[in-house]
Amino acid sequence: MTNTQILLKDIIQQEFNENPNGYNSLEEFFEFFSTKELLKRRMLSDEEILQGIKGNGNDGGCDSIYIFCNGHLVKEDFLERKDVPAESTIEMIIIQSKTAMSFNEDVIMKWKTVSDNLFDFNKNINDYSARYNEDVRDAFQLFRDVYKAFARNRVKLAIKYYYLSEGDTVHPNVMQQGEELKKLVQKHFPAAKVTVEYYGAEKIMECFSSSVSGDYELQLVDNPISLGNNKDYVALVSLREYYKFITNNGETLDQTIFEANIRDYQGDVIVNTGIQKSLLNNSEKTDFWWLNNGITILAENVVPVTSRTLLITEPEIVNGLQTSNEIYNYFSKFSERLSTDIRNVLVRIIVPNDDQLRDEIIFATNNQTTIPKSSLRVSDPIHRQIEMYFEKKGLYYDRRKNHYKNLGKKSSEIISVSYLAQSLIAVLLQKPNYSRARPSTLLTDDEYYDALYKSNIELSIYYKIVIWSNEIKSYLRQCGLYDIKQQGDLLFYVLYYSCAKKVNKSKITVKDVKEIELDFLNSKDIEGYCKHIFDIYISLGGTGKVAKGSAMIETLKAEFF
Repeated sequence: MTNTQILLKDIIQQEFNENPNGYNSLEEFFEFFSTKELLKRRMLSDEEILQGIKGNGNDGGCDSIYIFCNGHLVKEDFLERKDVPAESTIEMIIIQSKTAMSFNEDVIMKWKTVSDNLFDFNKNINDYSARYNEDVRDAFQLFRDVYKAFARNRVKLAIKYYYLSEGDTVHPNVMQQGEELKKLVQKHFPAAKVTVEYYGAEKIMECFSSSVSGDYELQLVDNPISLGNNKDYVALVSLREYYKFITNNGETLDQTIFEANIRDYQGDVIVNTGIQKSLLNNSEKTDFWWLNNGITILAENVVPVTSRTLLITEPEIVNGLQTSNEIYNYFSKFSERLSTDIRNVLVRIIVPNDDQLRDEIIFATNNQTTIPKSSLRVSDPIHRQIEMYFEKKGLYYDRRKNHYKNLGKKSSEIISVSYLAQSLIAVLLQKPNYSRARPSTLLTDDEYYDALYKSNIELSIYYKIVIWSNEIKSYLRQCGLYDIKQQGDLLFYVLYYSCAKKVNKSKITVKDVKEIELDFLNSKDIEGYCKHIFDIYISLGGTGKVAKGSAMIETLKAEFF
């Protein structure tokens, strides 16, 4: 083995020893570790990484599958959205992770077969139920549904295969199989960009060693205007330098600096059409910044490196997402103009003194245009209060996605916004099936949001419910009785049932939760509840569709009548 291979093995062993929950072997943990490192710049939470892992036998070489639309992870409830803009980019990423010290042709051959079978719209995916597991079939079906639903929006398609191993070199025969795979997939999708990449120990270590958050250099056109004592700056930045700033080596948008932004890219709306026209009208007589409001960036710190270079720590673009996307689209389409375009964009860099001020800036800079009220919700005072309350208790409420992960906090101590919402809906609204089926749209429903966050609920209620959810999740991961998919299907049902059994009724109120002791759960009870619910789950079919449907919750509620 090379030094890099030895080092990678040592790191994986150490990580496994520190966090073995839910993994029965190093091989299984390697799937999670390598996938997490590969997708690091996608800003996925550990929960989202786990949800994409499909390798549980009969996976057709697809250990993990992730679908993205404009860089955002597509979940089961994505089709409920009506605002996917024209010329969006849909990506399907298929990953095979092997601890082997080489790259094997068999992996590519499996990909060729599963791709030919499940990418063919003439074939019914359910006809392959004996050959491919439910998770793989559901992922391909979701891809089909998303692509068909938005095809008339002139979406761009990219299908990417990643073969991850601890190997060193790729044999020419494997490379040739990869080329054949690309041609096969392009028969189904002629306009798609299809890639096959091989990540050995060297590349995986590069991913591991790279820092997601940190310092970004921004080249300016001239000396910036420095305002006050807070290290705030206003400056002109050339369009080409701004393009470099917001992309990963000039290729894809760097989602790490857009994560704080409260709006998705809106596509061909009137404002963006105007930005497009301004960019296409490449006239030396009219500078771009004359016609555009510019970009607002929040940062942890800003330091002048030279008179025309700023070093920005943890930049977050909180206003100007539409402009940024249009600049990205413009240079992606006309890359030759990177060397000739001389226009500029106005950029404001602000270092807020505290989180409250940061949220006020986000609200103010985004409230000047028509946007859905739901988009501003993570800036509501209640979420900041939850964050402060949790931190006093040793938990970290991740209002700014992956903020605490980047600060080095343990994943077991981080509570995502969606995870808390799923737990609350399972208990207080008695809908664990919604928690399982609608992870990304829970906060956009006015009725649910008002019931859970605008009803003067004491902060201790949020804390109690998430502690119970964590205890059950920990048991499911450690007991070794349920695979990762089953853990996800069972978690919120067990959470609901535990509380319902405690108060001996199917409808659980905030008052009930307040009266339940924080430490009421014990391992024996959790074990019994898990087994009971798993038996019901299996009797109804034991599939993800069962967990997302109404039969399980109706069966559980019936026990209390």
